[in-house]
Amino acid sequence: METREKILRAAAEMIAEDMAAKLSVRAVAARAGVSTGSLRFHFPTQRALQDSLLSRIYEYVLPGDPIRDRELPPRERLLNCLRQVLAPLGVNEDARAAWGNMYRTFIEPEPTEQLRSTYLGHEWQAERRIEHWLTVLAEEGALPPGDHTRNVRFLLTVLNGLSVERALPARESVLVAETETLNAAVDHVLGTDPGPSAPPSLP
Repeated sequence: METREKILRAAAEMIAEDMAAKLSVRAVAARAGVSTGSLRFHFPTQRALQDSLLSRIYEYVLPGDPIRDRELPPRERLLNCLRQVLAPLGVNEDARAAWGNMYRTFIEPEPTEQLRSTYLGHEWQAERRIEHWLTVLAEEGALPPGDHTRNVRFLLTVLNGLSVERALPARESVLVAETETLNAAVDHVLGTDPGPSAPPSLP
């Protein structure tokens, strides 16, 4: 196995064991069985290591990139991207377990600088992924070009809210309500007319 892959695998194992693990150069190098100089060669900064690891995680959890599937209209592609983010959370027990882990990792402990840095790294990667989707659609003319920051934050907030809803008791089908919300969010971002109201279709 090449050195870069050994380093990424070691870092992934550390995150799997502890989501708030600090991926220090010394700790990751020791876990990978390489020198700190070798790690620095492949990842000059701690941020470079974190970004590469998070990109790898997204590729594993969210394979493919629906935003590039031009056989579908822009609206459907953006919907599929958002659904793909929520899918790994599952529903009911799975969603509760995922949010319990998130609470124990990032909310319950004292908000140290290390914890804050780790969480913001996850958030930054999520923002970058959404920004990529919107940039692709802007290049195709489905969105005006320019700064997408407001829409990125809006969609990320919607996703965060829906992920919490998956873990909470519900009066109706979580996926039906979720589909309605995602449709409304995409229509808002793209400025599309949803037309007459109709029963939502499940993904």
